[in-house]
Amino acid sequence: MATMLAFSGPGSARPAAEKRTASPVAAPEIAEKQADLGELRSRIEGLRKELSTSEENKADAADRLRESERKISLLQRELHDLTESRSQLQRKLKNLEQQSQELGATLGQQQAQLEKLLYKQYLRGTPDSLQLLLNGDDPNQMARDLHYLSAIALSRAELMGEINATLDRKKVLAADAKARAAELADVEAEQQKRHAELQKQREERKALYAQISSKVNAQRKEIGNLQQNEKRLSNLIDRLSRILAAQAAQAAKAAKAAEAARQAAQQQKEKTLAGNTGDRGETRPPIATEPSRPRQVESENRYEPVASNGSFARQRGSLRLPVRGTVSGRFGAPRDGGGTWRGLFIRAGSGSEVKAIANGRVVFSEWMRGFGNLLIVDHGDAYLSIYGNNDSLLKQVGQSVKGGETVATVGNSGGNPESGLYFELRHQGQPIDPLKWASLK
Repeated sequence: MATMLAFSGPGSARPAAEKRTASPVAAPEIAEKQADLGELRSRIEGLRKELSTSEENKADAADRLRESERKISLLQRELHDLTESRSQLQRKLKNLEQQSQELGATLGQQQAQLEKLLYKQYLRGTPDSLQLLLNGDDPNQMARDLHYLSAIALSRAELMGEINATLDRKKVLAADAKARAAELADVEAEQQKRHAELQKQREERKALYAQISSKVNAQRKEIGNLQQNEKRLSNLIDRLSRILAAQAAQAAKAAKAAEAARQAAQQQKEKTLAGNTGDRGETRPPIATEPSRPRQVESENRYEPVASNGSFARQRGSLRLPVRGTVSGRFGAPRDGGGTWRGLFIRAGSGSEVKAIANGRVVFSEWMRGFGNLLIVDHGDAYLSIYGNNDSLLKQVGQSVKGGETVATVGNSGGNPESGLYFELRHQGQPIDPLKWASLK
């Protein structure tokens, strides 16, 4: 069952407003889900705070970059949201302009029709029916003239009503366009402000990194430092997995009860018709642990993920890596500083788009020692994808993502010496070789 989380992480920028509709019948169910999500949000926030506290207990040179890299990520996400808002406003303004042009054309046609009606009425005049009768004109012709004139008057009145309605719609459109233009100006001003803040923050980080780069590199080479970082990540994933499993179990409780009732009714029916049929339960085969195989050869990834449907497990072998670049660190190969690679390192230019490998929901979006700005996506059925050392995290906890959707940008946060993405796949908390799931061809 795919995990469902729907909440935002702390310190998040306000996203663009979304219109949502819900039937009154579903209100109790929605309220119940919101209560469950509130409890889950609290648990993950507690986990995040505990993680930050434990990291502060042991000072690391790269930690001095933490606040700067967090701010850079937040500013990038805010700029990303502002850009989306700006695009939506520009599309709406364009649509309003098109509607205004169409109403202008309609108004022109209506005014032309009105001119014709007025001209016809002018030619006929406005005779008095009594005067026509006293003149001794043909009664039949007189009746036809009066009917024609009344029809013209009725058409004129209806057309005037349509013209007034068109003018009212144009006024509403003009007011809406004015409001959207003002909103667009505010967004653009906010964008300029965020750009200036981002540039300042990048300069500060650059200066700070220049001061401590030698110490960062020395600590990265210390024996056991890498293993401690990996252990910290594994502990985080284990605890996240327990939280997600508890949520999935709670969500499935009602469904299991309903299924049990259905099966009981079906068994009773089968007994009545043909007797007991015996137990037909199926057992799932154990999941084999994938052996590591060291590979040192670098490969180039030229593809990007695309949208896909279906369960994550069925997409094995057809996925794409999250970013284009050179795959240097390989799963199972020895790492400098001890241990072996539990994922891949893909060298890529700073600012390159990092894309979700498949549909899922963000369950972690925060800075973490050794991995910098770290994002974790839950794909359901205990599968997680992990994206580390990012320059910015564009998605927040609880947001749904689709395969091929941009979730982060490449960087070297966490004290990484070169720009690139650290990428892992995990199942039931255990790392698995991404290149058995994602093809480079």
